[in-house]
Amino acid sequence: MAKKAATRKANPALMKPVQPDAVLAAVVGSTAQPRSEITKKIWDYIKKHGLQDSKNKRNINADDKLKALFGGSDSASMFELAKFVSAHVK
Repeated sequence: MAKKAATRKANPALMKPVQPDAVLAAVVGSTAQPRSEITKKIWDYIKKHGLQDSKNKRNINADDKLKALFGGSDSASMFELAKFVSAHVK
């Protein structure tokens, strides 16, 4: 008898659309979208512009748009992204 694989349900709070402010909208667009989609779009932006640090892949080097998102910092770690997103959504 085969065991049924447990399906993991998405957290409804993470799927709820949130409204990005002007700083975040410069990177991901101004429409309301789920946090997961916002994070995905930030990573797409980072990869498109080659902003991931070549020596330490966990660090993101900020351009002008990301510098505003990162609170003026020149770089941030990938683990801080959720904190910065939370500060710029309603």
